[in-house]
Amino acid sequence: MRDFVSRALDLLLKHDMAGFAGLWAPAGVLEFPFAGPGYPKRVEGREAIAEYLRDYPNLLDVREVVAETVHETADPAVVVAEFTLAGVVVATGKPYELSYIAVITVENGEIRHYRDYWSPLAAAEIMGGVEELTAAFGG
Repeated sequence: MRDFVSRALDLLLKHDMAGFAGLWAPAGVLEFPFAGPGYPKRVEGREAIAEYLRDYPNLLDVREVVAETVHETADPAVVVAEFTLAGVVVATGKPYELSYIAVITVENGEIRHYRDYWSPLAAAEIMGGVEELTAAFGG
């Protein structure tokens, strides 16, 4: 599972969002438990996830994985990944660094469920405000 997480982060560094979305099972789920108003709490299905992630590199230019820790759980299909990404906010050219925690369930080599525990407040700060964050990532 550590290799799986490293491969996923490498796809983000390469700005390969189609490849990243391709890690999901056809009926896989991307969930945002801390999503604020105007932001989707759940994206279902590989195709919808691919569409959702498609423009991510036009918003945030990920250039470095600053930290990466993978915690194995009692369930061999589930890991908790802690990672920090750094790069540039495309719209402003300002640097950013943002930490994430993800609970990832992988079955048959594909993500069945990905719960992304990111901070909407931290993201809003790097994007220039809540309105900018919602416009960039909102549903």
